[in-house]
Amino acid sequence: MRLIVFFDLPMLTDKDRREYNRFHKFLLKNGFIMMQKSVYTKLVINNVTSNAVKQRIRNNLPPEGTVELLEITENQFSKIEYLVGEEQQLTIDSMDRIVEI
Repeated sequence: MRLIVFFDLPMLTDKDRREYNRFHKFLLKNGFIMMQKSVYTKLVINNVTSNAVKQRIRNNLPPEGTVELLEITENQFSKIEYLVGEEQQLTIDSMDRIVEI
């Protein structure tokens, strides 16, 4: 499954900018990858992990602005069409696992 966080936060005051940076750093620290400026995605393995991540997001919401969360299957996510630009390959983002014997 894939969690996608969309957010639109105010950037009018220094306090707003601090809250934006705090939330941005929280997402990165918790394994989210930036797709666009205010769109972050994270791969989760099951419902238990998904629920834990969702709760951490709820516990770290900024005081103002809009934050939305969407959970989709990996199959749905793989059907994204890039109309302009190309898929970013900066970070390995895969469900593949290596098992050593």
